[in-house]
Amino acid sequence: MGSNGSDNLHGRTSGPQHFTSQLLANGHQQQPVRGTDEEIDFEPVVKLFTPWGGANWLLTEIEPDEPDLAFGLCDLGMGFPELGSVSITELTSVTGPFGLKIERDLHFSLKKTLSAYASEASPLSRIKA
Repeated sequence: MGSNGSDNLHGRTSGPQHFTSQLLANGHQQQPVRGTDEEIDFEPVVKLFTPWGGANWLLTEIEPDEPDLAFGLCDLGMGFPELGSVSITELTSVTGPFGLKIERDLHFSLKKTLSAYASEASPLSRIKA
């Protein structure tokens, strides 16, 4: 575990399987209403970040038919956070300086829904979580 309240996405107890079950459950719940007025605005399940830069991801669900795709608010640290899908495989394959990996923020606590985070992120040009 990192000294800053994070753990490596690849860690034994913190890897994707640690939070995948809730992401997948949300994906199953969302599947029949996706694209309708009944679409569910989930609270994020996990916050991931790059310890060497400003990239952040707030993920809410995994697509049941494509379990490598997670949906959430994605911010690559370039001032344009957006809602979209991201590959779990790609996230776990990223290696930063000195071999650093994307980490999970252990101190992240839910305060609002994903759309509320997205609305706040747009004028700030970054995720504030």
